Amino acid sequence: MAYAITQTCCNDASCVSVCPVNCIHPTPDEPEFGTTDMLYIDPAACIDCGACADACPVDAVFPVDRLRGPDTVFGDLNRDWFRDHPSDHAWGAPGFPRSLPGELGTLRIAVVGTGPSAGYTAQELLRGTSAEITMIDRLPVTGGLLRHGVAPDHQSTKRIAESFASVFHDPRLRMHLNLEIGTDLTHRELAAHHHAVVYAVGAAADRRLGIPGEDLPGSLPATAFVGWYNADPTVPADAVELSAERVAVVGNGNVAVDIARILLTDPDRLAATDIADHALAALRRSRVREVVLLARRGPEQAAWTRAEFLALRQLPGVEVVVEDHPQVRAAIEAAESGAGARSGPGTGSGAGLLAGLPLVPYDGSAAPGPGRRIVLRFLSAPAGLSGDGRVEALTVERTTLAADGRVEGTGTTDVLRAGLVVRSIGHRGVPLPGLPFDERTGTVAHREGRVVDPATGRPLPGTYVVGWAKRGPSGGIGANRACARETVGALLDDAVARALPVPEAGRRDFERLVRRRRPDAVGLRELRAVDRAERERGEAEGRPRVKLATVSELLAAGRRR
Repeated sequence: MAYAITQTCCNDASCVSVCPVNCIHPTPDEPEFGTTDMLYIDPAACIDCGACADACPVDAVFPVDRLRGPDTVFGDLNRDWFRDHPSDHAWGAPGFPRSLPGELGTLRIAVVGTGPSAGYTAQELLRGTSAEITMIDRLPVTGGLLRHGVAPDHQSTKRIAESFASVFHDPRLRMHLNLEIGTDLTHRELAAHHHAVVYAVGAAADRRLGIPGEDLPGSLPATAFVGWYNADPTVPADAVELSAERVAVVGNGNVAVDIARILLTDPDRLAATDIADHALAALRRSRVREVVLLARRGPEQAAWTRAEFLALRQLPGVEVVVEDHPQVRAAIEAAESGAGARSGPGTGSGAGLLAGLPLVPYDGSAAPGPGRRIVLRFLSAPAGLSGDGRVEALTVERTTLAADGRVEGTGTTDVLRAGLVVRSIGHRGVPLPGLPFDERTGTVAHREGRVVDPATGRPLPGTYVVGWAKRGPSGGIGANRACARETVGALLDDAVARALPVPEAGRRDFERLVRRRRPDAVGLRELRAVDRAERERGEAEGRPRVKLATVSELLAAGRRR
């Protein structure tokens, strides 16, 4: 019986390299790799060896005959992908790990950030070179979006952190946490102690709607909401108020889906996860019964992945409905009669995923009906927020799609009464002191990972970027692996070409500088103590861990080692 890849696929392609018959696609060398929702196994070519299941860092690969309940659809999804993307499974050109000539000596490389892109970068460097790595994070705990971005009910996705454990514990790696570059140390000071600096700082800001009332209390960016339920120490425990019966989420990507799902999931189910204690308590008291997802475009342009949307459709005790609209109805019918019909409900993409969901008239000015439900409203753009000292309503303008694909307002509006509005329309990078920034793309200006001066196009010696800060907020966790490989390749090319600057001071000099500038910076020993403390608290409650939610709690736990 063949194997199939399921919802929790992280796309890092660990399974691809171990498959003896090359039946897992798209591979990192294929153009679809950067855009596909997940990877797929061809059941006609699979020899049932199980190597991919052993290699998968997030436990996403199972024999088809062992799929149960909601996961049974993934057998069809894997098979149908190859119907639309036929492959002869021919092997590409072999690739070999990079290495450096011994006469170059030991490179000292700083990696700013400890999230997935930073982890993959350090992994590449430690496996392929004799480099000494310095990892830095502004928080006293590692993980980045892996800790503070992945939804708590996606525990299997978080297992990829285990693959970075050997990286963080490598004797050639030093860790400095609770240290911020640009505040505690400048880029110039960091660069003076290393041959190269790689920035893996993500995209910390949210895109704004640019509408009246956006800054009213009760209007939140998705990063704040997600950080709130994930115990991000930069987000206060009281950042989210759940006293209203209806919540509006602007956006239709995976983060918007995560927020809707968390808001309406039975808190008893979440109690078995690592959700923040304050969020779990608030969800137990929550009055929210309806979540409305607003999308400016139609269902054909929905940005969620199939796996995430299927999970939303199968949420126990929650009805998912689509607001009836002529263009939306037409799109669903077209998907059912076209490519979507071959796959059946739940196996297509875009409008095809909506097949079988109720199409209902919707009046957002009235109180929500009985029960819990998620309402999908397409061709609806937020035009303004209003309320007496706090968000109470959202004005929504009807939109239409022009022939060239542009979204145009129709001038027709209605009122959606909601006590909480969350904008989930994408992340955006923030400028880093001392580095060039591209305001248009919200990324660090670069070429193949080399940070460049926008005025001259010349690389800044020894300065690199990886992850969302490099390519923008696109791609899941696993996409950072190929991204890191490109950046590390550029760095090693520069090392071989003798283009890296020689550090002005050594590793011990840097550690003394850190102690002077940030006496409460912590390292690996403190990180281990925090991990033990969280796991012990979790074991006492039957949970994977109970996260410490403030900087002071994290530092205190680290000192109790």
